[in-house]
Amino acid sequence: MCCRVVIDMRKSFLFSHVLLLLAAETLQSISVLVYMMEYKSINGPHLIVVPKSTLSNWMGELARWAPSLNAVKFHGDKATRDDIVSTILEPGQRDEDRACHVVVTTYEACNIEKTTLSKFAWKVLLIDEAHRLKNEASSFSKTVRQFDSRHRLLLTGTPLQNSLHELWALLNFLVPDVFANAEQFDEWFNLDIDDADEKNKLISQLHKILRPFMLRRLKADVEK
Repeated sequence: MCCRVVIDMRKSFLFSHVLLLLAAETLQSISVLVYMMEYKSINGPHLIVVPKSTLSNWMGELARWAPSLNAVKFHGDKATRDDIVSTILEPGQRDEDRACHVVVTTYEACNIEKTTLSKFAWKVLLIDEAHRLKNEASSFSKTVRQFDSRHRLLLTGTPLQNSLHELWALLNFLVPDVFANAEQFDEWFNLDIDDADEKNKLISQLHKILRPFMLRRLKADVEK
């Protein structure tokens, strides 16, 4: 079962899908959090960072499929956010005493409230539309890299076709100790060569390295 592999064996995971239905993607991600609660007695706190356009969908799916997880939408104007921090998030509380299990927020709110969100030791840090991290120098990428998290889960349906550096940026976020050096990664997998056999060998090696960190689902898999 993929969720058990994620929690028991891997600290970080990249969920890449091609034309994967949004509901299936969201549900599989929520199932990881439910598995942690029911089988590992880990209730959170978890942080889910999503585009503003999918914020309501995530809240609805959490309420529908994981009613035992108390999720809060961390968004709105400053007064609203301040009230949520003081009455619900309560950074000074022990995790077991905090009523909120899951915090769902947007890229924009994440940047604005980075000081508050940095006060938590997140059990799972989940980022939807994770291609936003492909530029490690962006403000959002710098913000979430500061967060303390035990597990990291990235969801992306956007092919990384421009350069291997974009792939490295995601892998570096997931497991920075393994993928620490961008220049070395680019040197190892330099595909700008004329030898077709050598290029295929490099691609094969890259696939082997990625396999433990990536779950890739195609539309044909979902429809079965």
